[in-house]
Amino acid sequence: MFPPSPVELVRRRIVGKVRATFNDVAAGQQPVAISDDALFERDSPIRMVHSGVVSMMVGGIRSLLLQMLHPHALQGVLDHSDFRRDMHGRLRRTARFIAVTTFAHRDEAMAAIERVNRIHARVSGTLPDGTRYAASDPRTLAWVHVAEATSFLDAHLAYVRPSMPLAEQDEYFRQFAVIARSLGADPVPETRAAAESLIADLRADLSSSDAASEVARLVLTQRPAGTPLAVQRALATAAVDLLPPYARTMLGLARPSASALPARLATRTMSETLRWAFRQR
Repeated sequence: MFPPSPVELVRRRIVGKVRATFNDVAAGQQPVAISDDALFERDSPIRMVHSGVVSMMVGGIRSLLLQMLHPHALQGVLDHSDFRRDMHGRLRRTARFIAVTTFAHRDEAMAAIERVNRIHARVSGTLPDGTRYAASDPRTLAWVHVAEATSFLDAHLAYVRPSMPLAEQDEYFRQFAVIARSLGADPVPETRAAAESLIADLRADLSSSDAASEVARLVLTQRPAGTPLAVQRALATAAVDLLPPYARTMLGLARPSASALPARLATRTMSETLRWAFRQR
């Protein structure tokens, strides 16, 4: 048997580094196994969108920035997590939840959803103004969901498949709605138009704050050990570039101008390289 070619060795090294970033290797955590008995069929829109490593990272950053504009979601993170000390750990756990519910066996997916529901049931408290909040609140969960869904899809459109038909985008929302409803979100959009309408409605729930701006700075500046600074900056710039103008204003973020084009090019190159490494179409 012939030894691997230099190109194949490079490909394996890239795959290994990515898997180490998204899995707790020290704890023996393995990549999520792809199942033919998952909640969603192979090659369906949700599995295509959620398979893009770089686009999901950009979308994940964008969604966190949006979610932190909801005071209830923000306070839950501040009160009930070690986000400031272990931001990468939190992001890694979120990424794994998305992977399990999208690609793993349906029993494993539902078990992951139940674990999150149990955690949400214990997360509650009081905002600085005395208002009560709870992570299980359907309307708060609706914002968390629509922020994720639109962010992942917009990043996919920007860096993987700009020509994705609207019918497939709508199907993506219908599929992701299965997970959102299982987590207790309500209302849950099932089309692109419904998602945009819901965002317009939920914007009344959002607010600017020093805490939200602080979390945004952490999200945009911290990076996993071993990640090149240029990569972290490109992904962060790409995420801010995709934010709606109102969100950038509320978070005190300037729209990338001259820096946006190099970031877009670098992000697109990373996306294409990782799709090659993972042998994705």
